[in-house]
Amino acid sequence: MASPTPTPTPALPRLLKALIVSSVAVAASHLILSDTLYLSFSAQASAALGAGGGYSSDQAFTSALMNTFLLMPLVLWIGMRITGERKVGAMVLVGTVGWVVAVGNGMGVLDERPGAILPLGSLALVVGVTALASLIRRTRA
Repeated sequence: MASPTPTPTPALPRLLKALIVSSVAVAASHLILSDTLYLSFSAQASAALGAGGGYSSDQAFTSALMNTFLLMPLVLWIGMRITGERKVGAMVLVGTVGWVVAVGNGMGVLDERPGAILPLGSLALVVGVTALASLIRRTRA
């Protein structure tokens, strides 16, 4: 006896769930990015003052990017699964690519001073496009 296939969530509730999860993912990724970039600034200042070896600014910068790029898809996928949604691959892909593009375009703002945030317009665009991508569902043929 085959198990019945679950009925898909209607578009509006799924979109609202996706907006919430996307907002949390962007906020968490931005927090990780800004905190680890602060480590990079600290390492640069220490090196300029003649501090010894240790955690270099290049390592901190690479760590900042890798952590935020890995966190975004993880939070999106786990968040949507917790809310009971399936078939979230398109949302995770679009959200991750959108986040990478937003960080790439806004890195100059973050490099200028510690504690800066990415432009709010690009953050809102990532959240909106990611949430809209949640409406894409692949069906079996």
